Amino acid sequence: LVKRGASIGANATIVCGATIGRYAFIGAGAVITKDVPDFALMVGVPARRMGWMSRAGARLGADLVCPIDGSRYRLAEPGRLEEMP
Repeated sequence: LVKRGASIGANATIVCGATIGRYAFIGAGAVITKDVPDFALMVGVPARRMGWMSRAGARLGADLVCPIDGSRYRLAEPGRLEEMP
């Protein structure tokens, strides 16, 4: 299942049964072996989370503020990001 807004790079491999979260970004050539959380930036073989992406498609820094549209995010729990209202 690939949820709304997810981006998958060229030659990425997604193992059957894995879910790609909303607005997640899968790097080119990455191998996804398990579910990907919303807004995650995944790269490598096997893929690991290397950061977070915004709904606008920009990589988020430590402050979790989108440099494109200024939207704010927060860590809801370890490994899970959510948009702030």
